[in-house]
Amino acid sequence: MSARLLKKVLKEQEAALRQQEEELYNGHESESPDSSTPPKNPFDLLDDNNDDYDVVDPDSDQEKDNSTNESSMGNIDGKHPSMLKATINNVSTSDVKTKKKKKKNKKKKIKDDLSASAEDDEISSGLMLENLSLGASSYGNEQITSYLAKDKSAKVNNDDIRAKHCKSSILQIDPKFLRPENELRRIFGSKVVNSFERSHHSGSSSSAHVGRRGSHNHRRTILVSPSERWPRWDGSLSMELMETKDEVHYFRYVHSSSYGQAQRAFEAAKAIHDLNGIASILLYHPYHIDSLITLADYFKFLGEHERSADAIAKCLYALECAWHPMFSPLLGNFQLKYVYETNKPLFSALFTHMKNMDRRGCHRSALEVCKLLLSLDLDDPMGAIFCIDYYSLRAEEYSWLERFSEEYKGGNSLWLFPNFSISLAVCRFYIQSHEGLKERKMDTGKAAASDLMKQALMLHPSVLKKLVAKVPLKDPAWSTILKHSFFRPGHTGIPSLDHLINIYVERSYILWRLPDLQKFLRDSALMVIETLKDNGREALDWACVRKEAFSSEKNEYSHLLVSDFSDSMPTMPPDNLQNFMVDPRGGLQNREELPNPPDLTNRNVLSVLLESVLPWTNYGRGDGDGFQHDHPDQADEI
Repeated sequence: MSARLLKKVLKEQEAALRQQEEELYNGHESESPDSSTPPKNPFDLLDDNNDDYDVVDPDSDQEKDNSTNESSMGNIDGKHPSMLKATINNVSTSDVKTKKKKKKNKKKKIKDDLSASAEDDEISSGLMLENLSLGASSYGNEQITSYLAKDKSAKVNNDDIRAKHCKSSILQIDPKFLRPENELRRIFGSKVVNSFERSHHSGSSSSAHVGRRGSHNHRRTILVSPSERWPRWDGSLSMELMETKDEVHYFRYVHSSSYGQAQRAFEAAKAIHDLNGIASILLYHPYHIDSLITLADYFKFLGEHERSADAIAKCLYALECAWHPMFSPLLGNFQLKYVYETNKPLFSALFTHMKNMDRRGCHRSALEVCKLLLSLDLDDPMGAIFCIDYYSLRAEEYSWLERFSEEYKGGNSLWLFPNFSISLAVCRFYIQSHEGLKERKMDTGKAAASDLMKQALMLHPSVLKKLVAKVPLKDPAWSTILKHSFFRPGHTGIPSLDHLINIYVERSYILWRLPDLQKFLRDSALMVIETLKDNGREALDWACVRKEAFSSEKNEYSHLLVSDFSDSMPTMPPDNLQNFMVDPRGGLQNREELPNPPDLTNRNVLSVLLESVLPWTNYGRGDGDGFQHDHPDQADEI
């Protein structure tokens, strides 16, 4: 608003200056003997060579072109050239001097008038600048100052809002780290990655061109890079703004009518465990999210991890294309609550995508996805808080992890969780190793890594026994350590804590295969044993802290499956794969509850053959035949 007002004032001042120039010239014209002459700009009088007062300039070479001589020669056009020359020479020198004097006086007067006009302009400009100055008390100053104050206050408020909802930028997403391609280029180099992509695209180019009906450009997204083989986004999914509370926007996905029909068809196919029905849905609705997630799970059980990851990436592409214009994961002032059914697929797809990034070695990308997953819903329905420390350590983001533990939700209770109590000690161990500050306190006043690990083992002693068995740790010293009464129990008797310990061991056991960390853990365990010899009461004190922190008698984290945090995946479908499409959190159905084998009368032979290779399809051949089958061919077409 201040810029507009400034332009308006400048335009008004320019119009006033133009009016003054016109008035000045009109005054000169009133003194001129020829009042019929049209008004001219005062500056044109200095350069005009066609008026009655034009005289030969002594310093000019254009003496032959002045209009006065031409008018005087108009009556002797028919004379001889010698006579013309004599006539010109007879012109009185006194007349020339008189005209020079008149012209000189004319120029001087115009110059004085122009200088006066310039002085007026300078005075007016000074007044304008004075009006625009912050110290003036004019009306224009008050108006501009008010606009500047509003702009400044609005900017401050926006900064406060962003700082508030981004939690000091601790969960702010960096888009350049979301793409795994960027991290692979940093690890292996651009030449290696580009060579692999060219070979990969050349191998699938023939099949890609066969199924392509027309070239089209995909939208640019930040979560995934869309493939050329993917169909065009059909717009069947959208997002709506539900409400705004405390300057936080709450969103929800919305299904269109066509998407609703596909969803009902999916539910019907899921009820009878018909993967062919789901495949037919994807033929007409290629971006049906639940069908893509089911297909990704199926490929995962078959060991086709690349196809599984491609299906998940297609899910994320469709979900991002449906984002509301006000929804931006880079700002942090949004929430997408998990309690709404239409929002749940985004959480499932992001969690699977995060694991896929970690499996490819893109730990930095997995960390960014985990931060996004945690910021979508602060209730953390997927348990991202129990693996974000693992991805931070794998990505070597040690300083960020320490800052996160101090700033997240404004409390210091994260260290009570088994994953954070141990990971923070590992984080400090690496920081001290890099800075050469081993076995002593850091200059910042923070505790040493050995003290933090000792504290973690005192708080969660049962972690040690499970880590030794899972890694495994085969040093003979571990047998002596585990024989101590403090480390002998394999559980705490607190359901929630035992479940979280199992999740940590399953997720982070691979970190402890490094020799330096094994030595660090062994030395810390020996320090705990020495401390308990001197003061046995300390174990009871830590037991009280443990019971106080996890006081519930029920497992508050039963919705988080330990297998979801595991890197190991089955390479073949399980025995009871009829329940493949049933959510494991909802429980498994009994085989007696499954529908009877379908009637094969009047069925296409090829369709029945392809359907029969599915492990969960029962055509009366018996249960324990032990056949191993490949995946159906129609899945290759999707």
